[in-house]
Amino acid sequence: MSKPIWPKVPSGFVRAVLAGHSALGLAFAALIYLVCFSGSVAVFANEFHRWERASAPQMTSVTPQALQNLLVQSLAKVPGAEHVFLYPPQAEAQNLVAYVDKDGVSREFMANAQGDIVAEADTPWTEFMTRLHINLHLPQTWGIFIVGLTGVALLSSLVSGVLAHPRVFKDAFHFRWGGSKRLQEADLHNRIGVWALPFHIAISLTGALLGLTVIIVGILALAVFKGDTEKAYALFLPPHPIDDPRPAPLPQLPVILAKAQAIAPGMSPTYVGFEHPGEAGAGVIINVAKPGTLSRGDLMTFDREGKVMSVSKFDESNLGQQIINVLGPIHFGWFGGGLIKIVYAVLGLGLTTVTSSGVAIWLARRRAKGRPAPRWERVWIATVWSQPFAFSASALVSLFAAWPPLAVWAAATLLAFGTAALWMPQAISTRLRLASAALLALTGAAHMMVFGSDITDPMAWTVDIALIIVAAGLAATVVRFRKRAPVADAQPMAAE
Repeated sequence: MSKPIWPKVPSGFVRAVLAGHSALGLAFAALIYLVCFSGSVAVFANEFHRWERASAPQMTSVTPQALQNLLVQSLAKVPGAEHVFLYPPQAEAQNLVAYVDKDGVSREFMANAQGDIVAEADTPWTEFMTRLHINLHLPQTWGIFIVGLTGVALLSSLVSGVLAHPRVFKDAFHFRWGGSKRLQEADLHNRIGVWALPFHIAISLTGALLGLTVIIVGILALAVFKGDTEKAYALFLPPHPIDDPRPAPLPQLPVILAKAQAIAPGMSPTYVGFEHPGEAGAGVIINVAKPGTLSRGDLMTFDREGKVMSVSKFDESNLGQQIINVLGPIHFGWFGGGLIKIVYAVLGLGLTTVTSSGVAIWLARRRAKGRPAPRWERVWIATVWSQPFAFSASALVSLFAAWPPLAVWAAATLLAFGTAALWMPQAISTRLRLASAALLALTGAAHMMVFGSDITDPMAWTVDIALIIVAAGLAATVVRFRKRAPVADAQPMAAE
């Protein structure tokens, strides 16, 4: 008999770790679920940006003079702007966009190949969705910190889950379908958890590192720079331009871009940023990269006259800087094209399922021990299906009304929670899934109707079709569930 790969673990240790695993998962369950679900959608942030800008002019490249023209027109739209970011067309987004910031308020413009602004380029639903994942729409520092703590909790749950189930690898392909509901949930939880464990660890670890950057930099500042956080940040960020508010001519992009090309031949700019562009102390920051690489690319800064202030090349940076550079692409799957994004989304939804099934197992275990919690069972199933419903509702409304997507999402989430007071768990699950499927299909169809013949970006059609396919798949799960649901599962639960 071959020696088992997993050492014998004392039963007392397993019970203690399992108790800690359950407590940690329950304490952060709803937050982990929200972060995982929103992250699975945020993988396609770039595609949804294009979906909301379906009529944007399409191009494969622009000249430096076109970028200069867009800079001039952007400042004409927002005089005295503090920051301007220009995004040239890339393989995954063949349009030209400008972000302009003044007094904390930003505007977005889309331009043609000559750099002439043709319309506003607002993408409110995509911004809502990405901000929900990144900082939960809380004040940025606190929101990112809380999301980072969620990553830590998720990573701890993954580790404790493996330690609490010594047979988890041995039983990786053992699934008990058609029997006890609790055993089905447990097998689903454990199998998905172990099959994609490397992905789950990578996502939770990178999320924790990205979210806890403030703490990490603060500790570094205390340890090395006597608490001076500016010196600590200077290790990772380009230098700030000299503060000189006197009016001055705009930086000349054709000259500066030529220098950037000489520094990094064969690489193209992913964005060009300006800090206080109309002042004598203006600074220019340019990021250049090669398509399909894990790195975000090389970063260089210039003063208003085009003098090189700093150059940060990924290949020449130290290991720590390279790790920081790739955290974002690894976490969001923004490398390797559409196939990688689809894989990330599927695995991310798997992690979301692990979270939801973990709470379901705990509730089922309570019921098996004669201590049912029917109210919490209803609340949790409403929590799980509230997010597909709320995301779909906010996307649909954003096509027709200027209502803030955050407000629509919050109202739809509360409405879904309200079902916990009206229906049994199976009815909540079935009806919210059907409502979500209907909203998704309506969103795809409505988008085609709203933009119609004005759609210039083929990605918009792809997203519309994908929404309708996902809607059909979600509706199909209701039919399959009804066919497979044991009679006992359909009976009303006893009152608590």
